[in-house]
Amino acid sequence: MAGTLQTLTNLTSPVTGTVHFRSLNHKSNNRCFNVINYNSLIHRKLARSVTVIRNHTNSDQFQQNGGGPEQPARKSGILAVVEPLFSFASNNFLPLALVGGVALGLANPIPGCLAYKYQLSKVSTFGIFIISGLTLRSEDISAAVEAWPVGLFGLASILLFTPNLSRVILQFHLQPQEFVTGLALFSCMPTTLSSGTALTRLAGGNAALALAMTVTSSLLAIMILPFSISKLIACGLGATVPTEKLFRRLIFTLLIPLILGKAFQESFKGLADFADNNRKLLSVLSVLLLSLVPWMQVSRSRYLLLMVKPAAFLVAVMMGVLLHLILLSFNAISIQCLCVLSGGSNSIFGKKENFTALLLVASQKALPVLVAVVDQLSSTFGESGLLIIPCIAAHLNQIIMDSILVSYWNKNEQSVGNAKLA
Repeated sequence: MAGTLQTLTNLTSPVTGTVHFRSLNHKSNNRCFNVINYNSLIHRKLARSVTVIRNHTNSDQFQQNGGGPEQPARKSGILAVVEPLFSFASNNFLPLALVGGVALGLANPIPGCLAYKYQLSKVSTFGIFIISGLTLRSEDISAAVEAWPVGLFGLASILLFTPNLSRVILQFHLQPQEFVTGLALFSCMPTTLSSGTALTRLAGGNAALALAMTVTSSLLAIMILPFSISKLIACGLGATVPTEKLFRRLIFTLLIPLILGKAFQESFKGLADFADNNRKLLSVLSVLLLSLVPWMQVSRSRYLLLMVKPAAFLVAVMMGVLLHLILLSFNAISIQCLCVLSGGSNSIFGKKENFTALLLVASQKALPVLVAVVDQLSSTFGESGLLIIPCIAAHLNQIIMDSILVSYWNKNEQSVGNAKLA
């Protein structure tokens, strides 16, 4: 109707606190606003009263249950200490497990010696590659086909070019000489089984390419390693490597469990789903199996390790750091040269994703494969524990250094993204 103003007044339910509306006709705008303000004031007061009553009730119940104001504060204080430690252990489980295995072997060698006597080292290596086969995805390998030239160079770098650094490493003289020999063997190994691919994912690289290079280099290494070790290392030391015997043992220790793991994954859907849903658990189990090997080897060689001078061990650690820096530099320069030769920024080598995958994967060396090789060679090149110790340090160094590199890349990318948004 003309000349009338239809307004809404609040009716608040005292039980639910909800607001109901009814329609009224008023002749004055002022009266309308006064009614709304008055009812809103009543609603706010009623809400505050309900809140006070609830808080008081909760407080009474808390007092009756024996609680006090200091107990929650104490609990939160404990959680504040435990949670960062748990997070640190979870993020650094691999280095902590390897260092823990070495420490246990040095503290009490008897259990480690018994474990080695009953062939636990072979069981642990077999288990590592079973898990690798279970977690291997076929679609990831097929997705890397597009970047096959990058992968091909990566394989050549891992298995043909960088092993020649062993000749340079053997020129150093250190006591014990097994430290130098161990690092020379380490330079001949294929790429890491998990950390290279994991860091590639974190850096936003081509994870499928990284995985393809990892799997292929591990398989080809079984055929190439006996010959490269015999030619590059054994000749310089005057030792003889049982090439045929080593080749046969590597097939049974590395290739067969990898194939079995993949076959189980393809044959049993429930097992494949379990592997996909529990990748972190399987990764932890793989690390635990890996840590058993240095524990046993250090236990067997404890008496020799205690005679090593700290200065000699420090030199071996620095040699491992230098080895990884050389690998990073060689691969970075090679990628840039290939990029220029194959079309510049439009080249497949010029893609950031492929560059990241190739640099990280081709610059790392696998500790589990080295452990399997040393175990099969027995004492051909000296004490097993002395051969493995500097390689554990080199393995940890490469993971730490590449983690820092990935973190640096991610920060730069984030800052560039923020600058574009601004």
